[in-house]
Amino acid sequence: METSQLLDTWKGLWPNYRPTSLVELPSVARFARVARVFVKVEGERPLGSFKSLGGMTAGLRALARHAGVTDLVELCSGKTHRTLPTLICASEGNHGLAVATAASKARTQARIYLPKEVSNERAGRIEACGAQIAWIDGTYDDAVLAAEAAANRGDGLLIPDTSNDPDDPVVSDVMQGYGLLAHELKQQFEELRERPTHLFVQAGVGGLAAAMVAGLHDVLRAPKKSLVVEPESAPCVAQALTTTHPTRIEGDLHTAAEMLACGVASAPAMRILKQHSVNSVLVAEAELTLAATAMRNFGGPNTTASGACGLAGLLRVAARDSLRTEHRLAADSVVILLATE
Repeated sequence: METSQLLDTWKGLWPNYRPTSLVELPSVARFARVARVFVKVEGERPLGSFKSLGGMTAGLRALARHAGVTDLVELCSGKTHRTLPTLICASEGNHGLAVATAASKARTQARIYLPKEVSNERAGRIEACGAQIAWIDGTYDDAVLAAEAAANRGDGLLIPDTSNDPDDPVVSDVMQGYGLLAHELKQQFEELRERPTHLFVQAGVGGLAAAMVAGLHDVLRAPKKSLVVEPESAPCVAQALTTTHPTRIEGDLHTAAEMLACGVASAPAMRILKQHSVNSVLVAEAELTLAATAMRNFGGPNTTASGACGLAGLLRVAARDSLRTEHRLAADSVVILLATE
């Protein structure tokens, strides 16, 4: 499905659809000693994060394939008169909410596997969609394994946002959904008559980063630098960039950026990131906590440590001459950030 078709589908599913805001942050630009900094405000997205684009797209496409229909809006109309299977996924919260919403719109069930550290507030939003929560005593990666096992038992259709299979079609659907964000940014920068030079994008398993790097490749101008930012305690993408295949990292993955506490990078995402020769930036816990406050103080949106991780990466690079040189950050640079929730 082309981006234009997916956009039409999205508008059919959300009649009040509009692109999320792109806000300029002059105070951040001055502090970072660059020309301009822009932040995409994904908290305005339906369900409160960019995850709605991926989880809903992939969930509904999987159900449509099962039902033998092609029109996702028709699938949600109730006119197909088919019994649809349960949707299953693992999540730290936002992907699960998106998959649960897809199931609700298609009038079927969802079971979301959550690690016990997920807040009651996030779980409550998922349950409000009619989904069942399966609590996992472990990490996000343990929840991924539990969801996979349930799908293998025939309990439902698995809607992952990560996979060890580079050709996983459902994960591809998730990333195509995220691609709508890049499509919006293209149009917004065309209207501004501006072309950015740098993208700082946070990563959990790497799906959003891959979609953004691929979608904005032709938008960026020289030096055309895409940097993936992760917590130092959960650097699964950074590690995967140096290996032939993603493997699970060691440690407890504890971080203030809880939505990025992932131990294994997504193979489909890593294939894209390696193709585009992205760079990695790791940030400390103190930098993550300060970035969320700095985002507000600099005139940006309210967000979490996860949502401000890209800003933390920019500030880290901007403050160190060696990193500025390595990543070619200069006085004329124009930077894109994403406040992802």
